[in-house]
Amino acid sequence: MTTVRTAERRFPFLRVAIATQTLTLFLQAVSAGLLLVSPYGAVMHDIGSRVMYGAAMLYVLAAALVWKPGGGSPRHLWYASGFLALASVQVVLGILHVPAAHVPLGVLMFGLSLLALALSLKPGARTAD
Repeated sequence: MTTVRTAERRFPFLRVAIATQTLTLFLQAVSAGLLLVSPYGAVMHDIGSRVMYGAAMLYVLAAALVWKPGGGSPRHLWYASGFLALASVQVVLGILHVPAAHVPLGVLMFGLSLLALALSLKPGARTAD
């Protein structure tokens, strides 16, 4: 167990990646609201979608670094990969203009990312096992 906690301490990058992903998802919700009131809302939402997808890939990279070279559990890699799959579906739904699925999936993704962030910041949390 000490090696798992040591691996986590050596890679705070995982927490930064989760926080970045959560922030980009929140900003996507804000830019979605701007779609309704601003002519620049669509551009901001489009750019934000690319940044959010990049943040999801960053989460996968951080999880892989905690797992393989860091000696941690692959659990975070599974979570990050699942989230990247959800982000891929979200992008496709956005391109196809299916708001009936795009909006609820975005809310779900923000909630899951916020939960992952809260669990990673919890004092004494064993996020790398």
